[in-house]
Amino acid sequence: MDILPTYTQVNREDSQVNFGISRMEDIYDRREGRKDQPHRHNFYTILLIKDAEGEHIIDFNTYPLEGLSITFISPGQVHQVIENKRSEGFSLVFSSGFLAQNNIPIEFIEDLNLFQCYGESPPLSLDPDEFMQLSAYAEEMLKLQQAEIALKEQAIGALVKLMLIRANNLCHLSKADPVIQSTGQSTFRNFRELLNQNFSQWHAAAEYASALHITPDHLNRVVKSLSGKTAKEHIQSRILTAARRLLYFTDQSNKEIAYALGFKEPAHFSAFFKKCTGTSPSHFRSGI
Repeated sequence: MDILPTYTQVNREDSQVNFGISRMEDIYDRREGRKDQPHRHNFYTILLIKDAEGEHIIDFNTYPLEGLSITFISPGQVHQVIENKRSEGFSLVFSSGFLAQNNIPIEFIEDLNLFQCYGESPPLSLDPDEFMQLSAYAEEMLKLQQAEIALKEQAIGALVKLMLIRANNLCHLSKADPVIQSTGQSTFRNFRELLNQNFSQWHAAAEYASALHITPDHLNRVVKSLSGKTAKEHIQSRILTAARRLLYFTDQSNKEIAYALGFKEPAHFSAFFKKCTGTSPSHFRSGI
């Protein structure tokens, strides 16, 4: 099985550069219209699209590639842009090093809930005025990237933060219960951290609630209000994404994957996978 490429440098010409922005038209032209191949990278990506037609596959979920939209892709996510025509818009990439250089804490990114490390990552639809504002930020970033001026990295950092804040304000999930919005972010952040560390051992929301010293009901209220999904749905999404990646990227058997993900019996893993996806692990792998 071929291993999909993982891109590790934000700028392939200069490994010290932690930010980049390009017009999607230029990317399409450089590829001479050739089809994008599935890949992943260890930096953040934002696609701000003015006009497009096609599909965007992110962690095995397929979304329409269309205009007046913005999509957020996290480090490690598998994705593929399939264009039926030359797209128009912007592609922004930046690393965790860029965040550190601009005093943007990782908690800021996590609390916005725009970048999903697993599960669904649908595009956010924009109206023309919203797109115009975000596009203005992108145009200014593009000018700054090409300029030789003092403090340009800090200026770009400020524009990226403004873009993220504005996009978050457009997202319906930002309309969570005001009390939970102000007090629950720490709980939600800690839950996600525990989930990433323990998803292969802990499959029940009660286990995470116990570690956080809260009740399962309270955990679900916080998680549901801030993300639109229950704690159980987050747990299942995390396990499912790991399973798909192992099936996609490795030659481990279904049995080995089942045990690696904390299932006591391979049959339990197969039943879980089929319930969530509608297909068996073997059928999913054969279709790759």
